[in-house]
Amino acid sequence: MTLSPRAEGFLALIGFGLCIPAANWLIGHAGTYCVPNGPCLVPVAPGVMAPSGVLMIGLALVLRDLVQRRLGVGWAAGAVLAGAALSALLAPPALVIASAVAFLMSEFADLAVYTPLQKRGLVLAVAASGVVGLVVDSLVFLYLAFGSLDFLAGQVIGKAWMVLIALPFVHLLRRRDERRGVMPA
Repeated sequence: MTLSPRAEGFLALIGFGLCIPAANWLIGHAGTYCVPNGPCLVPVAPGVMAPSGVLMIGLALVLRDLVQRRLGVGWAAGAVLAGAALSALLAPPALVIASAVAFLMSEFADLAVYTPLQKRGLVLAVAASGVVGLVVDSLVFLYLAFGSLDFLAGQVIGKAWMVLIALPFVHLLRRRDERRGVMPA
C-alpha cells in the first residue's frame, strides 16, 4: 500500500507529537543509569552520557521538517506551537519553562533554516536545520533549567545521533518523491 504525500504528512505530524511525551517518559524511566531523583542517562559517545529524552528531541527536529515538506509551513508552525504547549504540560514541574521555551525556540530555528534550504536539497536542509535546532534546544534548555552548560556535549551528541540516523531515510524519501513527481508542500 502506498500512502499519499498528505497521509505521510499526517503520520509525520503524529510522530512529531508523540516525540514529546516519549521524551518526557524516557527521561524518567529508561536509560543505562538513572540518577536518584534525576534523569535516566544513556551513553551517546565514549565517556559522554545524556538524558535519554534527548534522542526523541533529535527525532522531533527531523519529523517537523517532514511535516513541513508534506503539509506546508502553516502545519509545521502550528505543530511547533502545539508541541511547545504539550511540552509544558508534560514536563516535570521544575522543568516546565525550560522545556517549553527550548522546544519552541529550537523548532522555530529549525523551521527558519529548513525553509530556505529545502529548495537546494532535502537532505542538506534536514541536516543543517537539525544541527541548528539541536544546538538551540540544548543551549536554551540547559541554561534555563540549570543555569549551566555543563551537559552541552551530551545533549548535542545525543540529538545529533537521531538526526544522522534519519538522514538515509530522508534521502530515500527524496529519491522516491523524484520518481513519483511529488513536489514539497
